[in-house]
Formats: sequence, C-alpha cells, structure tokens
Amino acid sequence: MAEKKQGNRYFVWIIMALLFVGLLGFGTGGLSGNLRSIGTVGEKEISIAQYQSALNQQIRAFEAQIQQPIPFQQAQQFGIDQQVRSQIVTERTLDNETSQLGISVGDDRVREEVLRIPAFRGLDGSFDREAYRSALQRSGQTEAMFETAIREEVARTLLQGAVVGGVPAPDAYADALVKFVSEQRTVTWAAVDSDDLSVPLPGPTADDLQTYYSENPEAFTAPERREITFAWMTPDMIQDGIVVSEDELRQAYDARADQYIRPERRLVERLVFSDAETANAAMTRIQAGEATFEDLVSEMGFSLSDTDLGDVSQDDLGAAGEAIFAAQPTDVVGPLDSEFGPAIFRMNAVLAAQETSFEDAAPDLQEELSADRARRQIETVAENINDLLAGGATLENLAETTDMELGTISFDENSSEGIAAYDSFRAVAATVTEGAFPELEQLEDGGIFALRLGSVTPPTVRPFDDVEDAVARAWNQQTERDAVLARAEELAASITADSNMNDAGLLAIAEPPLTRRSFVEGTPPSFMTEVFEMDTGEVKVIPSVNNVLIVRLESISQPSPDDPQTAAEREALGQSGAAGIAQDIFAAFADALQARTEVNIDQAAVNAVHASFQ
Repeated sequence: MAEKKQGNRYFVWIIMALLFVGLLGFGTGGLSGNLRSIGTVGEKEISIAQYQSALNQQIRAFEAQIQQPIPFQQAQQFGIDQQVRSQIVTERTLDNETSQLGISVGDDRVREEVLRIPAFRGLDGSFDREAYRSALQRSGQTEAMFETAIREEVARTLLQGAVVGGVPAPDAYADALVKFVSEQRTVTWAAVDSDDLSVPLPGPTADDLQTYYSENPEAFTAPERREITFAWMTPDMIQDGIVVSEDELRQAYDARADQYIRPERRLVERLVFSDAETANAAMTRIQAGEATFEDLVSEMGFSLSDTDLGDVSQDDLGAAGEAIFAAQPTDVVGPLDSEFGPAIFRMNAVLAAQETSFEDAAPDLQEELSADRARRQIETVAENINDLLAGGATLENLAETTDMELGTISFDENSSEGIAAYDSFRAVAATVTEGAFPELEQLEDGGIFALRLGSVTPPTVRPFDDVEDAVARAWNQQTERDAVLARAEELAASITADSNMNDAGLLAIAEPPLTRRSFVEGTPPSFMTEVFEMDTGEVKVIPSVNNVLIVRLESISQPSPDDPQTAAEREALGQSGAAGIAQDIFAAFADALQARTEVNIDQAAVNAVHASFQ
C-alpha cells in the first residue's frame, strides 16, 4: 500500500509540472497549423505541445538552478533540447510498448488521479470542475489530451512496476554497508613537533647543501621558457580616444530609464482562484480570522514561493495596482482582477522610489559606451589586419601601420602579468612552434593579438649559486621533518597497549568513538582511513603537515542490530541499494526497447518549435 501511495504522489507532481508549464504561455499557437508532431516512436506520436512544454519546463528548471535567464541559443549549447528529445523518445518508447502489450487503465483510475491534483480543488478540498476546465484551457490542452497523458503515465508506471517489482532489498549489501559506516573506533593520539626534539638540529655544511641540490634537481629546475614577440590591441588601449557625445549618452540614459528611474514598488504575493465566488469566500475567511493567507496557500496545494511576485510596480499589477499600493505592509486585499482570474494579494513591504540623475549616470555610461565602441572598432579593423598578415606583414609592420602595440615576453607556465593574464594568449603561447607565421587571435575582452616565437629554452636546473638560499631552506625543512619523524618513531616504540602516553612526555588526546565519517581537528585527511586499518592496541606513526602523530587504537565496536539508529540506517541503505538496482534494470530494459523500436524525428518540425522560443 505504501508503494502505491508513493507512486500516486509521483503522478501528482508529474501532472502538476505539465500543467504549470502550460500556464507559462508556451502554447503551439505560433506554429503552423499543419504541424502536429515532431516525429513518431513506433506507433506513438511526439506531439508539438508535448515537446514544447517539456523543453520549456527543462529550460525554466535550468534557469532556476543557475538563478538567471538564458537565451534559447545558450540552452542549445548546453544540450538541453537534445536531453529533452531523448527523454521524450524514451517515454514514448515505453508508451508504445504498453500499447503493444495491452497495458492500460480505466476511466475510474484516470478520474482518481485527476481528483488528487490540488490545483483542481476548491476551498473545501473537493474537486472543482470549473477550475479544472479553466486551467486546461489556459494551458492550451483539452480534457481528452490531458486525461490521455495521465492514462499513459499510469500505464508506464505499471510497466515499470512489472519490470522491477521483483527486485529484493539486497540484505548482504545493506549489512556490509551499515557495518562499514557504523563501525566505531576509539583512539588516543599525540602530536610530535620540533619542540619535542631532544637535541637541537645542526646547520648544513657546504657539502650538505651541494648534496641536497644534486639529489633534488626537480626542486630547482626552471620551467621551459619561450621568448615571444607579440603585437596586440585591446579596448582599453583605444578607449580614451573615443568620444561619446552628450546626445548619445542621453539616448542611452533614456533607453535605460527603468534602470535609473525606478518607481515606488511593492513586495507582493498573489493567490489566484477559479472564480469570484471562491475568491470572495476565501477573503471572508481571512477577514473573520478563520484562516491566514498561508493557510489558503497550503489548502490549495501550493507553497508561498508559488505565489511570490517579487517586487512590482503599480503598472505591473494592472487594475489591482491601486488597491495594493494603498495597502499597508502585511495587509491582504482583494479579491481583485488579475491576468489569471480573481485573486487575493498580500502586500509585504514598500520599496521607495529610486532615481539616478543623468549627471550621476554619465561617467558609467561613457565608460560602457566607449568600451563597446572600442570593441566594435577592433572588430572592424581586424579583417584588415588579417589581410596584412596574409600579405606578409610582420608584427613590427603592424605596430607601425595600425593601433596595435609591439611587445616581448619571456613566457613560462608561471607568467601572469600583462598580456599573459589572458587565457587565450597563454594557450597560444604555450603551443606555438618556431617558424610558424603569426595569426590574429582574440582576447577575452574583445582585443586581438598575434605572436611570433623566437626561441625555446628547455627546462633547466638553475645554477647552485642562484638558488643557494632556497637549497638551504629546503635542506633545513627536510632535516627537521626527518628528525621529528625519527623522534616520533622512537617515542612510539616505548608506548605499549597499556602504557600512558603522557608518561612519554606527550600531551595525549583521548577521542570519543569515531566512525569513518568523523573528522578530528589537527589531523591529516588520511587520519580516519589509517585508524580504521589498525588493530586493537596497535601504535602507529602518521606524518601530518607540520608535525607527526602517534596514534594508539584503544577499541573496535560493531554496530548493534538492536540500535534503532543502526536499524534505520540499514533499512535506508537497503532501500537505496534496491532502488539503484531497479533503476539499472529498468534503464537496460528501456534501452533494449528503444533499440528495436523505429524512431523518426521531423527536423523541420523540431526547428519550428525552436523558432517559437527565439
């Protein structure tokens, strides 16, 4: 029974998603009347509305994830349209298979699913046919289309249940995992550092330094160095010479009036009802203190985020604007007309008007417009510069005849100043070969450059005299690490399973029981892994960043099957494992079906849908 209820909740959210995607206004009205589908899967069509709705839903979900809108071309670059088509083809493949197998559900089951959807209920919680009809009408769907979608969704789930319903919870898998994550260790540990050394460290002799230098050449090797000559031009180089007239600045200011002159606004929430009678009844309950705005939102199956309009101007609210702007913060007003029908509104806060004068905005506008003009100017001259390079012009010629500037750089993997701050330059500089003719390349800020490789110096060990100080520092650090490690091993050898670490002159720390997911401050990332590889009573030396740890494992405890937390974790891990296996089985089943089902996609119809998003 629990599994059935969970499946039903899944239906509700699937259908709710389809419904509200439709409400966002992406109907098929803008497409040719001759187009009905974007293709077929077996005997099943992929309707224009289905593809358009799913594509819109996926784009909106991606925008919510990155918290900014994206143009459709960018959505295509991310492959969102391909993902949606792949998903729909899989769904229609399953629909085709259910039809072939004769799997379907009756009208009573479809009716049961429709009645479960909160958006189709009135204030009393019962099904509201008028709300049902109006919502479908606004989404561009007929009742037959909507109910067919539900019928197919239920049938798909029945097919999925038949395929994976027999997958048992993997007991051995759950037992192994719960043991792994719930086993506990108790340890005592102490840190050893240079303060614990019994004798001071001697300084290095000249022979010590020379030996260390000879044995560690990689530490004192200069990276490959490339001598490069380049010519470049960036917007910053020519921007100061670009004059933007006051008329142009004012035109830009006026074009962005909504940015610089923002009228008084309100933070508003809106709850839409199917008809005026229902809306009036809801408002009466609020006025009588029988319900709050939150109560009504919850009763209709929404969350407050579903009702949030953000900050809006009076004009944004249309006919309802005057009443809402007259309200005080936290007031609920209505019912008032809205673009989706009668609604009640809650006004949460007043945002004062803001105005940036032309004089204050002018410097930023000058900077922006001149930079944009500089980029366009560079785009214009780039073709001519390309022609000059093709005609045999050198970088020096470019610097003499254009606004490009000549420069040189000793480039290596650590270079990051000047032109080397640009990733595009670094990529070309690192791969250009000797004798290659200069080519015009783009910089990230709209600039251009061309370069020529003069010579390459391979990685070379720096002369000892140049790095003697660095060699001395490295020798001292290595000598200290070795001495501390040796001291820790000496102390560890004196510690037994029963001895007190403090007796060895250490500051011992006794940790509470630890699991593999525990974190102990002051220990290296490998600490828990090393602890769980130890036997009871074992003493181990673990090097850390600035010191060395001596660790003794005091005890090992297994998870108790009678512990409620352990039992709950085992059940969760078992369910997760079963779900993962079931998902893999069903994915393999769906792939096999798709491999033997004919799929035809009408690219012209797909392009027509894409055009409606642009």
